[in-house]
Amino acid sequence: MARVRYLGPEPVTVPELGRAVEPDEVVEVPDARYDGYICQPATWETVEEPADYAAPEPEQVPLETKQAPADAPASPPAKRTAAKSVPQQREG
Repeated sequence: MARVRYLGPEPVTVPELGRAVEPDEVVEVPDARYDGYICQPATWETVEEPADYAAPEPEQVPLETKQAPADAPASPPAKRTAAKSVPQQREG
C-alpha cells in the first residue's frame, strides 16, 4: 500500500479509509487510489509510492484540434446602443 501525509490545517474524515485523519498524519491508501490523493498537492503529500507506480502521462492535444463543446455559448453578440446620433451644433 502507498503512504501519503495529510497537509490540511484540521482533522478530516476520509470515508475511504473509514476514519478521521489528523494534520501531518501519514496514512496508508490503496495503491489503486493513490492518484486520487496526490492529484491534490495542497492537501496530500507523497511519502511512499506504490511499488509498481508509473505516473500517468499528460494528454497531448494539438491546439488546432481543440474545439469548444457543442453546448458552449457562442461568442457574445455585438454591443448596441439605444442612443441616437445627434449632430453637434456650432457655437457662434
